[in-house]
Formats: sequence, C-alpha cells, structure tokens
Amino acid sequence: MKELVEYIARSLVDNPEEVEVHEYGSGRRVDLELSVAKNDMGRVIGKRGRVANAMRALLRVAAEREGKQASLDVTDP
Repeated sequence: MKELVEYIARSLVDNPEEVEVHEYGSGRRVDLELSVAKNDMGRVIGKRGRVANAMRALLRVAAEREGKQASLDVTDP
C-alpha cells in the first residue's frame, strides 16, 4: 500500500525525490502519512481535495483486498 501511494504521488509532483511516505499501524489498521515539497502540495491535494480523496479511495480498495483498513494523511513539509 505504501508503494501505491508513493507511485501516485511521484507521478503527480514536480519534485518526485521529495516524496516521503511513512507507514504506521498494527494489525488490520494501517495509517499512511504523505509528505511532499511545499510547492507540490496543491498538486497532491487538488481542487477541493479531490485528488487526495481519490488517492484515499484507491488506498481503501487496495487495503480491503488485503483484509485491512487504511487511511492517508497529507502533512505539511
């Protein structure tokens, strides 16, 4: 799941080397934290949060296939 978020984020941003994804959680629950360069925040979040919400939806589907629950937070650099 971490690789999925990294792949999507790196495809969207101008500075793919600054994309960082940290994975936390235990058992069935997984929390992912995405950090990108300050000037790429708008690309990852999108208008009215549409891009970030689409990434969350894809993440939920991938997690469900593995029998887990996942959430994604986009953090300030």
